[in-house]
Amino acid sequence: MIVIGFKRSKNNFFDTKRVKRAVDKGNRKGLSKFGAYTRTVARNSIKRSKKSSAPGTPPKSHTGWLKKGIYFSFDKIRRAVVIGPVAFKSLSNTTLEALEYGGPSVILGNTEYNKGVKTRKQHRVNVKARPFMRPAHKKVLPRVPEIWKNSII
Repeated sequence: MIVIGFKRSKNNFFDTKRVKRAVDKGNRKGLSKFGAYTRTVARNSIKRSKKSSAPGTPPKSHTGWLKKGIYFSFDKIRRAVVIGPVAFKSLSNTTLEALEYGGPSVILGNTEYNKGVKTRKQHRVNVKARPFMRPAHKKVLPRVPEIWKNSII
């Protein structure tokens, strides 16, 4: 008969806090890898060109700000990753949403000077969809098992 002391046998049971920490760390690691990979795929889909892209294809960027402005961030509260372009002063969130899904948007026109005051007129336009984040997400999804592999150690 084998006799094991209480302290030694206690080490054979799951340490709930330790397991939860390992799972949380693994999820952060997996989601961060997913976010980085999706961001890379989305950035690579945007080409630099002075011409507009055809509706239904990823947008083209003549300045490069859209391509450089795609980021990802891990949300600790929701335990999720947020991936997408950042809105700048000259571009509203509605414009970015219209670019992805299509629809009405407001764009700022050229700078004009009226009695020494600098103004920019707003123009309402209907944007045809030029998705780049959804196709990137769709392309990365089949690789999730590979991304998550060995994330919990």
